[in-house]
Amino acid sequence: MEIENQQYKKMTETKIPELIISLAIPTIISMLITSVYNMADTFFVSRLGASASGAIGIVFSLMAIIQAVGFTLGMGSGSTISRLLGEQKKEEAQTIASSGFLASIVFGGLLLVFGLYYLEKLMSLLGSTATILPYACEYGRYILLAAPIMAASFVLNNLLRAEGKAGLAMFGITAGGILNIILDPVFIFGMKLGISGAAIATALSQCVSFGILLSHYVRKKTILRLHIGNASKEPETYLMIIKNGLPSFCRQGLASVSTVALNINAAVYGDAAVAAMSIVGKIFMMIFSMVIGFGQGYQPVVGYNYGAKKYDRVKEAFFFTLKVGIGIMVSLGLLGFLLAKTVMGWFIANDPEVIAIGVRAFRAQCIVMPLMPLGVVCNMTFQSIGKAWTATFLSSTRQGIFFLPFIIALPKILGMTGVEITQPAADLCNFFCCLPFAILFLKNLYRQEEDEEDRNRKEAEVKEEKQSR
Repeated sequence: MEIENQQYKKMTETKIPELIISLAIPTIISMLITSVYNMADTFFVSRLGASASGAIGIVFSLMAIIQAVGFTLGMGSGSTISRLLGEQKKEEAQTIASSGFLASIVFGGLLLVFGLYYLEKLMSLLGSTATILPYACEYGRYILLAAPIMAASFVLNNLLRAEGKAGLAMFGITAGGILNIILDPVFIFGMKLGISGAAIATALSQCVSFGILLSHYVRKKTILRLHIGNASKEPETYLMIIKNGLPSFCRQGLASVSTVALNINAAVYGDAAVAAMSIVGKIFMMIFSMVIGFGQGYQPVVGYNYGAKKYDRVKEAFFFTLKVGIGIMVSLGLLGFLLAKTVMGWFIANDPEVIAIGVRAFRAQCIVMPLMPLGVVCNMTFQSIGKAWTATFLSSTRQGIFFLPFIIALPKILGMTGVEITQPAADLCNFFCCLPFAILFLKNLYRQEEDEEDRNRKEAEVKEEKQSR
């Protein structure tokens, strides 16, 4: 009970900048490590040729699907858990946590079974060309075998962050990521397993991460306890988790769909175009992970304090996270624009066509990067305070409502340039879509803050009147 009270006090009384930074740093490190080991696969596999490098981009869509399942259940559980802990309802929070974890194993198992059965059709559907298909199948097979573990790891990671234990979450993700980077060259070149070696390294590393994350619960280092007996038997519980996780599903699921659409349209211009867009995607995700990581440090702060009705802290957290996010993206966007050619050369130095396409796409993305933090902060805010449908709509815009029409239309008008600028164009539109939602949220927050102050004042007056009697 003492640990729970200390955690509640920390989340609702610690100065906002200090609290968010303390939670964000472990999360940013986790995100960066994840991006680095994804890039490590790209870096080492690119030595096997453009077709093998293109396969990484194809299977990245599959991994995005697995992530979509994990983040839907993890964020759906986590956003609810933060609010429940803010309201000091521990038992209800434990039921949600156990239910989300159980669901991740089940859904991950379904992906494994159906994915392996339809492997070649799945890889073709994800945008694989005839020359890329054998590599994609080799890589995808091992990723699918690890799907239940990967989905469950994403849930555990989000559950730990939801109760403010970002440091414990970081340790599990970081250990697996570092192991992946070490094993990649050993399996690919040392054991001569080729692209299968990269997949095996990723699968094994995910299993290690899962074991470490689960051990925190087994060793009772957390507020919540995971147990099959705590999982809900009511379908409504799982529907609520899925509903609250819909923004994450749209964000991750549409990321997979948009990557497939990008691969299909890039494939028209050859394997070099697929490889270039795949590399740019990995580089950009590493940069974007800085803002996402900071936003994920912000999420439990919003959930706890909104649940505790400390609206002044919610408002302060919103503005602080937005300012830091813009600062990060302005700095990294400028650096990326200037060093685009050098960075592309790190991944595939001997293919001028891949580098040329990649440089143009990367620079276009850098131009709109300062606008992107608003979308991240809005999406995470609405998800954390239980506004699931608003968050779902906003998460659908960037890589769905705007991206998909653009990827169909722009290449027809502008050719390869249309492929290169589709994501930046969608990000620009997403900014203008989020702006009115942010303004309305802040207006409502000011009103809620005033209402809460009035209520507290009236309660104090009634108490004072009773004492005077």
